[in-house]
Amino acid sequence: MTQLPETGFLRLRQILGNPAVRPPIPPIIPIGKSAWWQGIKDGRFPKPVKLGPRTVAWRVQDIRALCASMPSSNP
Repeated sequence: MTQLPETGFLRLRQILGNPAVRPPIPPIIPIGKSAWWQGIKDGRFPKPVKLGPRTVAWRVQDIRALCASMPSSNP
């Protein structure tokens, strides 16, 4: 898993990854944007924090908690 900072905020591309940039950003949670936003709507994923008129981000501690609650894919 990607090393997360202790505190702060993460943007969507940091959570879902972005293979188009150099160097590529690996996903923390490997799902698509539509599935992510649907999960927020359904209450499965944390809600974003509005940082500006066109900027949203997620608290690192919320993403850590989400990762801890997800079943591991490793046997």
